Amino acid sequence: MFTKMPDPARAFRRSSVLFRTALHHSGLLQIAVLALFWMLGEAVVRLAHVPLPGGIIGMAVVLALLASGWIRPIAVRRGASWLIAEMLLFFVPAVMAVLDHHEFVGLLGLKIVAVILVGTVLVMGGTALTVDLCYRWRARREARHAGA
Repeated sequence: MFTKMPDPARAFRRSSVLFRTALHHSGLLQIAVLALFWMLGEAVVRLAHVPLPGGIIGMAVVLALLASGWIRPIAVRRGASWLIAEMLLFFVPAVMAVLDHHEFVGLLGLKIVAVILVGTVLVMGGTALTVDLCYRWRARREARHAGA
């Protein structure tokens, strides 16, 4: 006559397992979760007046959750892979803007491309040198501590 009601913790665990299973198998749900983190980042930017794009804040949160183990990579792998595969779609508006400004197709455009390429090489080189110097510094430090 009387049925036993499931306790809230058990019901939450069951719904959590169902959500995780659906998340692991649905790329669309993974994209929605990544979009929620993006919107969370936008909200943080607007409330805290941070001078960064909301997507950067949202992806930093995702990175922190991945690094801490709160989110497993399989939970966003399909959605992230699709977004990366279709990245060109996100750049179509930029390409259309370049086509609207014919002055970019010519000498000015070549100068801009040169600046972008040189800047990229300088940043990559600077990063490589910094990593190399830090690695050497750490190796010397560990050698000193091992010898002491």
